[in-house]
Amino acid sequence: MKHSSLNIGKMKKQSPWWLNFSDKLAGGGFGSFFRGTLPDSTVIVKQFRTKVSTIRIIQHMNLARLRGFCSEENGSLDSHIFHANESKVLEWKTRYEIALRIARGLSNLHKKCTDCIIHCDIKPEDILLDAEFCPKVGDFGLAKLVGSDFSRVLTTMRGTRGYLTLEWISGVAITAKADVYSYGMVLFELVSGRRSSEISEDEKVKYFPSLAPRVTIDRGDILGLLDSPLERNADVEERLKICKVACWCTQDDENTGPSMGQVVQILEGLMDVNMPPLP
Repeated sequence: MKHSSLNIGKMKKQSPWWLNFSDKLAGGGFGSFFRGTLPDSTVIVKQFRTKVSTIRIIQHMNLARLRGFCSEENGSLDSHIFHANESKVLEWKTRYEIALRIARGLSNLHKKCTDCIIHCDIKPEDILLDAEFCPKVGDFGLAKLVGSDFSRVLTTMRGTRGYLTLEWISGVAITAKADVYSYGMVLFELVSGRRSSEISEDEKVKYFPSLAPRVTIDRGDILGLLDSPLERNADVEERLKICKVACWCTQDDENTGPSMGQVVQILEGLMDVNMPPLP
C-alpha cells in the first residue's frame, strides 16, 4: 500500500521513514493514525488521506497537527473511558483536565483560526491522547470551513449517530453549535464511562443523557453517576459542573447552549454556570 507524505506542497516519492508506520493508534472517517519516527528520532503520527487544506491552518496544543503528537501507545479516548482494559481506567482529575483541554481545542477551531472550522464529528474515537494524556482532536474528514461573513454551513454529510444536533438531523444548515452538542455528549460519556446508549442485561436501553440531567437538576446523587471503577472518588463540585455543562451543551435549542469559549471559562472557574433546564 502506498503511503502519502505529510509534507505540504511537493510530495516525496520515497523516504526510508515511511516504512516505519506500522503501529496503528486509531482510525476514523478521516483515515487511520499510525505512529512513526523521523530520521532525527522525532516521533510523529501519520494520517492517511489528509485534508491538508484544513489541517495546515490549525495551530493549537489540543488539536492534532501534522507532527508531534501521541508519542506513546495511549491511543484514543474511547479505549480509556469505555475501559475494555481495566488498567486503562482514567482517574477523575485526568478526565476533568481532558474535558477542559478538548474545549480549548474546539474553541480555537471556532474562533481563533482564520475562518471558523466546524469539526462535525466530535467523539471519543477522534480524540487522541499523548503520553501525558493531553488530548488532541483529530479526524477532520467531515470538517467544514465557515467564512467570516457567514455563521452557518449546509452539509449533506453526517457525523456519528448519537452525537448529532437536532438541526443537523433535520437537514438545517449547521453552526459551530453542532460541535458543542457533540462535546456535551462526550462529557456524559467521560462521566459515566460508558456509551450514552447501551443495552442492559434485561435488554432495556439505559440512556444516560436523560438520566444525568434529571439527577443534576433534582440535586440527586451526583457521585452515583460516576463511572463505577472510580468508586465515587471525584470532586463533587467538579462533577456537578461537568454535568451542568453537558446539559447546557445538549439543549434542543442551539441558541440556548454555550459557545466553546464559554465552556472553557466555566471549566477554568472563570464563569459561573446556572442549573440548566431539562434537555
